[in-house]
Amino acid sequence: MNRPELHLPDLPEVSVQLGLPTLAGTEPPAAGRPARPALPWRYRLQQALSSYLPLMLMALLAAGTWWLVRNTPQAPGARPDAPPRQTPDYTMTGFAITRFAPDGQVSLRIAGDTLRHFPATDRLEIDGVRILATGPDGRSTNATARHALANGDGSEIQLLGGAQVVSQLPGGETLEVQGEFLHAFLRFERLRSHLPVQVRHGGTLARAGGLDYDNLQRQLTLNGPVRATVAPGGRARPPATPASGRQP
Repeated sequence: MNRPELHLPDLPEVSVQLGLPTLAGTEPPAAGRPARPALPWRYRLQQALSSYLPLMLMALLAAGTWWLVRNTPQAPGARPDAPPRQTPDYTMTGFAITRFAPDGQVSLRIAGDTLRHFPATDRLEIDGVRILATGPDGRSTNATARHALANGDGSEIQLLGGAQVVSQLPGGETLEVQGEFLHAFLRFERLRSHLPVQVRHGGTLARAGGLDYDNLQRQLTLNGPVRATVAPGGRARPPATPASGRQP
């Protein structure tokens, strides 16, 4: 007797795997640990930004603080003064500077062709200088030179090159001094020179190696060698007591 047989259709092969299934788009699991799904790039970018954002904010804050400190105006005198300039800060041509006494009279007038002011030393350089000074006693003094150096207020002037000073009291004799260098102290009414000078006072003409004239003390001192001449008919009156040298 024949046994009945059951015939089944062929079935497709199915792979059999032990463990957790692996999904598409995931990394293969390493040995001993489950599979780790790949993160989207936007999520990874967000994570990176959140990690570095505090550092970026601190850098921006530091840069902003530095900019504010650098550009914030400071109180006068807070910054160190700039070094004085070694070049003129202003120049004038055909100028005249006038100073008046309390009674309104002209006490000092300085004029010239060109004036240059140097802020480093507060000094003036003057070309073609012409000076007119009037003392409290009414004495007028005129001075000229090719060049001059003066301090800022004009109280001290050095006359250089063809210097000439003429001083006279109203109705009095004239005192005239010539030389290549004359140093005038207008505030103290004093005139000095360490170079040869020529002095004329009334009928007396003297040549000396230098001088020191004090108008307040009415004293004229000539440095030797000293030579003096007197006009014919005049009385030999020495213009000063020489420090050294000889008199006629």
